[in-house]
Amino acid sequence: KRKHGVEPISYDLEDMKEYLEETYGITVYQEQVMLLSQKIAGFTKGEADVLRKAMGKKQKDVLDKMKPKFVDQAAAKGHDPKKLEKIWTDWEAFASYAFNKSHSTCYAWIAYQTAYLKANYPSEYMASVLSNNMNDITQVTFFMEECRRMGIAVLGPDVNESKSGFTVNAAGEIRFGMAAIKGAGTAAVEEIIKERESKGPYKTIFEFAKRVNSRGLNKRTMEALAMAGSFDCFKEYHRRQYLEAPEGDLSLIEKASRYAQKIQQEEDSAQVSLFGGSSGSTEIPLPTVPAMEPFSQMQQLSIEKEVVGLFISGHPLDQYQLEIDSFTNTTLTALTDLEGLKGRNELRMAGSVSSFAHRTTKNGKPFGTITLEDYHGSFNFFLFGEDYVKFKQYFMTGWFLFLSGAVVQKKWGGENELEFKINSITLLSEIRGKL
Repeated sequence: KRKHGVEPISYDLEDMKEYLEETYGITVYQEQVMLLSQKIAGFTKGEADVLRKAMGKKQKDVLDKMKPKFVDQAAAKGHDPKKLEKIWTDWEAFASYAFNKSHSTCYAWIAYQTAYLKANYPSEYMASVLSNNMNDITQVTFFMEECRRMGIAVLGPDVNESKSGFTVNAAGEIRFGMAAIKGAGTAAVEEIIKERESKGPYKTIFEFAKRVNSRGLNKRTMEALAMAGSFDCFKEYHRRQYLEAPEGDLSLIEKASRYAQKIQQEEDSAQVSLFGGSSGSTEIPLPTVPAMEPFSQMQQLSIEKEVVGLFISGHPLDQYQLEIDSFTNTTLTALTDLEGLKGRNELRMAGSVSSFAHRTTKNGKPFGTITLEDYHGSFNFFLFGEDYVKFKQYFMTGWFLFLSGAVVQKKWGGENELEFKINSITLLSEIRGKL
């Protein structure tokens, strides 16, 4: 709460302990130890807190040092030394297991709840997980892959169905949230949802532009929505028409915006006659939109990634699905656990180049880094010496590559330090013919 500028609420300790006991079955024993040490042995609050920390972290040496102080001070207040020994023995026993037990109880309960939700309400559960991680593209990518594994479709944003976060539609599919679109703007998203819930779905892009408050819906917002596919529900037009136009003409977004402005001007200027009749304004015709070739799949996916941070309607590797299924045996993200891959003869993987860099070491020797992405995530490779000279020709953003290699012990490093050594790189487009 402090992080967000809100003053934390102060709870009574006894009420909090009672709440935890009733809700989670957890006894806040450490707090009780603190209070008892103060009352029985006259410990200061600071000494009581040191005792609590020592118990939580199982610091036996600290506890041994504090025991004489506790027994002597408590005995001086008239308490039976035998009972004090019994209390301290119980506290030591508690320190050895109960703190971990209280934590494991919480996690076991949460694990049970989430497992139940994932098993019985899979779409709703995954939509919630995606919404909670909406600002972390890596996590969203990971959980979208989990949705695919579970057979749950994750659809792109839609002005007629999406809300701010990820939601589940009537068909049990997860719909992308409009708030995840870069440049959409919170105010515009709220206005779109509010108008839709109030007066029903939008029938055309022109009706959409007319109904949504123009102050919250500028050209930049409209373009971001179009780039992410939010207007794909209007089947008469495709994404390229919203964003581009033949020379000397206007894009569909500009035409829709101007159309909405003219409608608004007509309504504002309309005057009622003395006898209650309208001034009789003429109906404004819909603009004509010239036909043009739609974006290629690669162009569309590239634009999606620009405004959302990931691919929604497909993946660039989809065109090589046969090669990936037939010839790869691991994923890029599996390379984060080299110990688990140790001993395997040949590791084969595929991915697209998302970034690269040619660099120089402090000693003036050239080396390079190249980042590849697949369906599961990405991995950054470092190439030095002969490997860099041999493979630097493949350092091109957007290229699709097939790699093979093995996990070996590092030349320079500790005995147990491992690295993935690339043995060969081939263009993914050539793999079918070669293999």
